[in-house]
Amino acid sequence: MAQILDGLKVSKDIKSEIKLEVDKILAQELRAPHLAAILVGENGASKAYVNSKVKDCKEVGFESTLIRLSDTVSESELLDEIKLLNENPQIDGFIVQLPLPKGIDQELIINAIDPKKDVDGFHPENFGRMALEMEAFLPATPYGIMTLLERYNVSTKGKNCVVIGRSRIVGRPMSILLSSKGDPGDATVTLVHSHTQNIEEYTRKADLIVVALGAPKYLKKDMVKEGVVIIDVGITRVEDTGERGFHLEGDVDYEGCKEKASWITPVPGGVGPMTRAMLMKNTLLAYKRKI
Repeated sequence: MAQILDGLKVSKDIKSEIKLEVDKILAQELRAPHLAAILVGENGASKAYVNSKVKDCKEVGFESTLIRLSDTVSESELLDEIKLLNENPQIDGFIVQLPLPKGIDQELIINAIDPKKDVDGFHPENFGRMALEMEAFLPATPYGIMTLLERYNVSTKGKNCVVIGRSRIVGRPMSILLSSKGDPGDATVTLVHSHTQNIEEYTRKADLIVVALGAPKYLKKDMVKEGVVIIDVGITRVEDTGERGFHLEGDVDYEGCKEKASWITPVPGGVGPMTRAMLMKNTLLAYKRKI
């Protein structure tokens, strides 16, 4: 039976560590780190996520600014808001919450963010620096997963790792970080996706599997070997007849897979809280690099 990789617990530990650092900063009568977020439109999941980030900032002692824009905002108006944040010395890092409404070029928006303030780690400069194992802001979800493995002493050195999904936010950076020098790292990584044939042939040999598809209960017990480490990045709202009308499900058939896995992340309470904690960590890094 699998042991739990408890992202909720580790994220609380990380936030406590950040709070201690912020308390020391404030004791020197310096300003607190400041994170800003731009939220475009009324996407329910985006609103909930941004509100949770504001709450996290309060918990660790950061200043936070939330800029709400309607979904009718033009690309040039959004670029003007980004320019203001880039040029504001009081803002250490900021994020533009994705997805953006149709008609706005996401690439153009990400490229407009100052890489030194890109605490989401999505700018091509940060992505390239990460790939070259140079100092960079790491995308928050892969950074959170690597930190979770490190804190639980789950070694990936020489291990056979399979990453399912090739998004720029999780899959691709995850494959780069797992194969980078260090531990966690030093793994042999296979990246599989929608065009990979017979994915189970790869997953059955894997010592560690990271699933980031957004397909509820995709990874089944018969697709994994005994002792595998499973990281479930997926989180999908599935309608039900309960009080809330839905429940959250990961990409892993948790009940089946936990019988064979050595370690597994739950959904919720696994990767999600770690993503939020690492955004705080990146903001503190951005602040410290300016001092």
